[in-house]
Amino acid sequence: RALEDRLSDVPHERLTARFVDRRTTALMRALKLQKRAANVGFDWDTAPPILAKIREETEELAEVMDEADPDRIREEYGDLLFAMVNLGRHLDLEPEAALTEANAKFARRFKRIEEELSARGSSVEAADLAEMDAIWNAVKKVEKPA
Repeated sequence: RALEDRLSDVPHERLTARFVDRRTTALMRALKLQKRAANVGFDWDTAPPILAKIREETEELAEVMDEADPDRIREEYGDLLFAMVNLGRHLDLEPEAALTEANAKFARRFKRIEEELSARGSSVEAADLAEMDAIWNAVKKVEKPA
């Protein structure tokens, strides 16, 4: 409890300002904060414990979603994102690049859904989720190497 009392007396800005430039993206700030913490030994040795942390954070998010409290949901969602960045760091992945690639993949696949529906004489507005999901899965299967 003494540690908690001491930390509560230190302004939040002082705890984090010395770590990382606030002008960077949130993903990169998370990565830099984690690297700084790792440099002083506050880190896991391997990725598997981080997967356990991600499961924990996912469960916590699911619990607060039932409460419908937007502030708690945002907090737990942020914790989950932070843990995901940490996993990426342990896998030698840069979060901005990984998310940029995921965005491009989503856009490419969604465009294929639109094209397929158009070829069928339909549209995304007229299709239901099940139809679009079936096309998504077909596109995903074609894109994945065997």
